[in-house]
Amino acid sequence: MREVVQVRRGAYHDSVTLMRVSRALSGLPGVAAAMVAMATDLNVSIIRDLGFTVPETGPGDLVIAVRAHDTKAAVEAADRQLAPAAREDTAPEQPPLTTRSAAGGPADLVLISVPGEYAFLEAHDAVQAGLPVMIFSDDVPVAQERRLKELAEDRDVLVMGPDCGTAVIGGVGLGFANVLSPGPVGIVAASGTGAQQVTSLLDWAGTGVSHVLGVGGRDLSAAVGGLSTLRALRMLDEDPATELVVLISKPPSPEVAGAVREAVERLRTPVVRALLQEGAPDLTEATEQALRALGRPVPEWPSWPSWSGRTAGSKAIRGLYAGGTLAAEAALVAGRGEFVDYGDDAYTRGRAHPMIDPTLRVEALARAGEEEVVLMDVVLGHAADPDPAASLAHAVARTPATVVIALVGTEGDPQDLHRQAAAFREAGAAVFTSNAQAARHARSLL
Repeated sequence: MREVVQVRRGAYHDSVTLMRVSRALSGLPGVAAAMVAMATDLNVSIIRDLGFTVPETGPGDLVIAVRAHDTKAAVEAADRQLAPAAREDTAPEQPPLTTRSAAGGPADLVLISVPGEYAFLEAHDAVQAGLPVMIFSDDVPVAQERRLKELAEDRDVLVMGPDCGTAVIGGVGLGFANVLSPGPVGIVAASGTGAQQVTSLLDWAGTGVSHVLGVGGRDLSAAVGGLSTLRALRMLDEDPATELVVLISKPPSPEVAGAVREAVERLRTPVVRALLQEGAPDLTEATEQALRALGRPVPEWPSWPSWSGRTAGSKAIRGLYAGGTLAAEAALVAGRGEFVDYGDDAYTRGRAHPMIDPTLRVEALARAGEEEVVLMDVVLGHAADPDPAASLAHAVARTPATVVIALVGTEGDPQDLHRQAAAFREAGAAVFTSNAQAARHARSLL
């Protein structure tokens, strides 16, 4: 077994791409360990923990670390996946090296996906240039978030995020996004997976969306003051294609809730609020409210019952979630159990999001007991695992626990929702397109 560590100066790639490359290399025959990452302090520490010796690097450098029987072949495989698609009809062009220089071009939105400690400066340059920003990065200090959104008010632009994982602008999905039809519903969401649940259910009901504007999970906190939420509501109110708005969030701080309530009362466009708290509608019920407000029928949400015979007699619910809002909703609906959000920063530092990498949840399924109901989400769409059933269904089949799955997605998603549902059902799970209905079913098995 040989190993190699290559450092490529100034060769930037976004974190999602590098996580996918690392995962692909690790799965190759003869590869014992592999990581391809930007040389941030955290990533270098992880690479050294894998037993590699890393030379002096800077955060703008790319590190390729491989331990394999044939390291040359593994590095060549990494290069093939990192190489941009060849275009025969155009000469190669030097891409902009900074956000400031890129903002002077034809772009009308900036997507930032860099380590959190560097996101503020990049977003600041974009907002200063008068461009809206989607900040995929997490770990951005809340004071910096507030400053960016105050500056955005002055520049009359929207800041989506930080930690904004999902947006759809004029039919174009950004981050984790499902394939959706155009339609009359605008979404303002402090939750990516919450937005995906509502828009997927709307799609099942034959109703499309105008825009999905993510605002970041902290926007409705007292520290941030709902600045992006208030702006997003005004923007959708002015959009002629938007007939109704759905606002999705965990409970806001009381003072921000009051400001949002007053803002909603001033809008011409009706707003359905899906705020996950005791006594409030769950995401499925809020979707149904939206459909009724538009005068559209509410369908039966598709589900696929389990055939495994593991249907009752369990004593506890264990939630293994990729989406934090879906985990919070399931906990509210189920009323009991232990719920883990594997998409939380504590689990994603140095590793891919669980919507991409199933490893932690596969391990958790192996630890589940026969007296437990495991409740989990599987979220489809662009940027998510291209075939989640390929790894998770085997783990579902092997676990002694009873498994209930909330399968969030649309029939247009590239993973083929019906094939995913069939694979999980074949593995013994009960499958629901509504997370709330999945949680109620799990509760009924106790």
